[in-house]
Amino acid sequence: MKRIVLACGILFSGWIAQAQITTGSNVGVVPTESGSVRGYVHGGIYTYKGIPYAEAARFEAPHKPKPWSNVRSSYTYGPVAPLLDPTTNVQDESEFVFNHSWGFTNEDCMRVNVWTPGIKDGKKRPVMFWIHGGGFTSGSSQELPSYDGENLAKKGDVVVVSINHRLNILGYLDLSAYGEKYKYSANNSVLDMKAALEWVKNNIEAFGGDPSNVTIFGQSGGGAKVNTLMAMPSAKGLFHKAINQSGAFRSEMLSKSTTQAITAEVMKALNLAPNQADSLQKIPFPVLANAGKKALQVVAAQLKAAGKPVGGFGLSWGPSLDGDVLPYQMSSKEALDLSKDIPLLIGTVKNEFAPFANMAMANATAAEVEAVIQKTYGAKAEAYKAAVKKAYPNNTRPSDLLDVDRMFRPGAVEQANVKSAIGGAPVYMYLFTWQSPVADGKYKAIHCGELPFCFNNIARCEEMTGGGKDAYVLADKMSQAWINFAKVGNPNHKGLPAWPTYNATNTATMHLDNTCVVKPQLDKDLFAL
Repeated sequence: MKRIVLACGILFSGWIAQAQITTGSNVGVVPTESGSVRGYVHGGIYTYKGIPYAEAARFEAPHKPKPWSNVRSSYTYGPVAPLLDPTTNVQDESEFVFNHSWGFTNEDCMRVNVWTPGIKDGKKRPVMFWIHGGGFTSGSSQELPSYDGENLAKKGDVVVVSINHRLNILGYLDLSAYGEKYKYSANNSVLDMKAALEWVKNNIEAFGGDPSNVTIFGQSGGGAKVNTLMAMPSAKGLFHKAINQSGAFRSEMLSKSTTQAITAEVMKALNLAPNQADSLQKIPFPVLANAGKKALQVVAAQLKAAGKPVGGFGLSWGPSLDGDVLPYQMSSKEALDLSKDIPLLIGTVKNEFAPFANMAMANATAAEVEAVIQKTYGAKAEAYKAAVKKAYPNNTRPSDLLDVDRMFRPGAVEQANVKSAIGGAPVYMYLFTWQSPVADGKYKAIHCGELPFCFNNIARCEEMTGGGKDAYVLADKMSQAWINFAKVGNPNHKGLPAWPTYNATNTATMHLDNTCVVKPQLDKDLFAL
């Protein structure tokens, strides 16, 4: 009996050592401009969640939050932006892989989360400012388990920050024609992100961070938001490096005439006259969202009839040219000059959404895949197969011929080519090709698949990564590259082969896999098709 009790005691003490958390009224208290906040310590990392960085009336510009006098408890994530289509059901297997945390919604959603190795210690650590994906319409800072900043903060001695902000119609409805208080409403979501960066500038030193060394990074829609901030004159100086992960979309921002046409259709759908625009501030969100959907459909049809582009994903809510907050198209010389001195790390994952599109073919035979290719590409079938094999000579499964991304990577290559050509700060290109073993390997290098690796969160994301040894080894290499880039603008470290700066001539691309290797661009023929 003594031996059993002793063994249980040893086991119990081991659990405590692994999962110790420190909380209390005087634990992790940090002052901010609006009032003091209290966090908790887990794994040696001070953690703060749901701190207000701004507030705003619906459709109005953000401003600093009302101050509070007591110490504000900051233990749990704050509200997320209301969604156009609330999740009421999911696909079982893919939901297992992504393991979403949907959160609770509230229009008062401007919140910041912070992970830091130390407070009040005089250190100035690099700040890694994470912007979530979900396009410009959905998502949150807590949506995926990979977004947790604890391991990245601990590994790199950096401060990790993530934010929630207004999205969809709440962040992008252009009411500028209906009153001065709505002057910036077409880009309020972008102003929210700027407000969060200003919060970092004014408060992050108290959390052990360096406001003069801030890296913005984001994936998918978050990567597109990184590009947006790089083209925003008033955001210049609030960040110093940028990482764009699968977010270099090539469609142009909407014009003022289009955004105002969308708003006119929203007003029409709600039977509101121009002098009733203030009524939009009180309409229930689901009613407003449905009116927005109708308006987008109407204007998309008008643009299509006029022979004008409606964007690769169709007409949707997002940043637009307003002549003030965003005066330039992101690919314009003026916008590129704004971010000329910002080092850029940019890349995509090998398969992105392609495995979803071809899920029925995941275990198809070579003959079945050949039939699909012949039907899809006709006279170009042989050229297509040759181009895929040239780009990825180590493919092994028949379905690999179908599952190569051609939606995200072309934009990343184009952006890297253009930015590297202006002779400013360096550009580094990556391609994540690691194949997940989960569900018989059919998800491959899927969209979001690199996130557990750059955040060093394999254990939190076993459903996506499998949690095997190879995943941990690659995560160690990738997270260190992201950390080094945030520190000095260069991702090189001794765990990787030499990673050259990218230009349109050398097209040097780090392939991130079980064996990491630098290759030139091998998919030019595929892009041409």
